[in-house]
Amino acid sequence: MKVGEPSRTALATAFSRAYHQIAPEPRILVDPVAVRITGASPKELIDRATAILNEVGMDPMLQRRRRMFLAARSRFAEETIATAVAEGIQQVVILGAGLDTFAYRNPYDGVRVFEVDHPDTQAWKRERLAAAGIDIPDSLTFAPVDFESRTLDEGLSTAGFDRGQPAVFVWLGVVMYLTKDAIVTILEFIAGQSASTRVVIDYLYPPTSDTSQQARVDRVAAIGEPWLSFFTAEEFADQLRALGFDQIEDHTGAVLVDRYLERPAPSTGGEAGPHVVRAVSLGSKREGHYGPAS
Repeated sequence: MKVGEPSRTALATAFSRAYHQIAPEPRILVDPVAVRITGASPKELIDRATAILNEVGMDPMLQRRRRMFLAARSRFAEETIATAVAEGIQQVVILGAGLDTFAYRNPYDGVRVFEVDHPDTQAWKRERLAAAGIDIPDSLTFAPVDFESRTLDEGLSTAGFDRGQPAVFVWLGVVMYLTKDAIVTILEFIAGQSASTRVVIDYLYPPTSDTSQQARVDRVAAIGEPWLSFFTAEEFADQLRALGFDQIEDHTGAVLVDRYLERPAPSTGGEAGPHVVRAVSLGSKREGHYGPAS
């Protein structure tokens, strides 16, 4: 993203999620806030979503597949939150929140949501919320973090996040824009939570010889938000295990979409494209990881 401007990919994602609510397609995620937060009418939503997604190089079929995947990864994350809350977890952190709407639909009493994002993107979101008449719930705390001047630890600590309590971290649509060193730093922070912690995260497989895929890589770079990191499933799982995560579930985007559409199996695509992972860290109190047990 450019300094002083919101992330353009965050905007594209918001329009895609919103269009999923009105498009003639199976509804994977029901989100009554998604359209409102964009500030667009249904016609404007269709026109603008198409224009933005075309800018990063998608034909209509790829646009539909992307919409379905974005809905599926959000549903998967929210199911993870629901399970965690049922087990007593009361902290949820949305990293790179963009125009994510979970905090404004949060149905769980006593659960605090922390939205972490660049200050410019967060200011833009606050403007969108005000313009749409969407109230900021008491259970939500904004944690602005510009990683050039502030650490995630500092930002969350200032917001009142408790490192000693279990939490769910949702980190979607961000990893591919960061260097591998930056990714490891943030995963180390998550794994360093004193109590058991869940994370839901997505990543991209390395580009193949598919010319349409490479064309999209080039177009995303051209708007100033290039993809920097790619992983195979084995590489990503190895990295998570090295940091102390286990119970690792890795799903391709196609598998996740087909699960929610109640189709028996993905038709094509193999391992390429986006993957969504859910993993657990038992926390720094586990003997042998990040200090002795206590």
